[in-house]
Amino acid sequence: MKNILVTGCAGFIGSHLCEYLIKNNYNVIGVDNINSYYDTQRKYNNLKILEEYKNFKFYKEDIRDTQIILNQKPDIVVHLAGMAGVRYSIENPMEYIDVNVKGYVNLLEQAVKVNVKKFLFASSSSVYGENHTIPFKETDIINKQKSPYASSKKFMEELSTLYNKMYNINIVAFRFFTVYGPRGRPDMAPYKFLSKIKNGTPIDKYGDGKSMRDYTYIDDIVGGIYGGIVHDITGFEIFNLGNSTPVSLNNFIEKCEKVCGKKAIINQMGMQQGDVEITFADISKSKEMLGYNPITKLDEGLTKAYENL
Repeated sequence: MKNILVTGCAGFIGSHLCEYLIKNNYNVIGVDNINSYYDTQRKYNNLKILEEYKNFKFYKEDIRDTQIILNQKPDIVVHLAGMAGVRYSIENPMEYIDVNVKGYVNLLEQAVKVNVKKFLFASSSSVYGENHTIPFKETDIINKQKSPYASSKKFMEELSTLYNKMYNINIVAFRFFTVYGPRGRPDMAPYKFLSKIKNGTPIDKYGDGKSMRDYTYIDDIVGGIYGGIVHDITGFEIFNLGNSTPVSLNNFIEKCEKVCGKKAIINQMGMQQGDVEITFADISKSKEMLGYNPITKLDEGLTKAYENL
């Protein structure tokens, strides 16, 4: 039975991945500092689910100074911890560089020393920034990021190239495209819109509603990460994990209204700094090399998310 270390285990994606791995008989070592970017009770609720299993062990530690890899010597590391959110990063840029970059280097240094077989980590579709090639491909030149968050993820990818060349460590980067579903992050549009429409609270609509996002259901994301774990991948590889079906903000709001059974109260806002017009994943590489196959339609996924509010 392989030992897998998952950082950010109490978060949205991390908790779902851990639950999947645990049920598939992996020994899972979870690390999370339970930061207060959003309500910590949500993270503790996620931990309660995981701690029901004997093959899960939790450590409350910070990725910037933890020595968990040196101490536990896992076979595989899945690094999902870090500061998330485009808009918050514009207000707090130093925190993103400190946590995302410094924390990543700390983990990589340890992984090299104990000869971790594979190191997988969360990048983001935000690295594409103002990319004009549609759909976004992993081979696109990315030099037009629009937030410190996006830049921190790009730098993590550049560090991965460096560490692979220097130490021959196998590294996999996942560029996630707007992940949503049960236990979703409360700062993201899917959760916010469903919750506020349900409760009759106004939602903030930024821009004219024509901007588009490639919404990807959590189970499909977990399937993509698992593909990276079980498939033989060497060197440094980047994979898009999206649904490859962009939906406009106007259409998305309509779908949320349908799921909630009531109309949204809309607070019209201008475009926010850091936002991009479209995200659209080319997933051909992920399909070929990871067996990635997103199957959840947006209406179905939103219904499941709504039922778990």
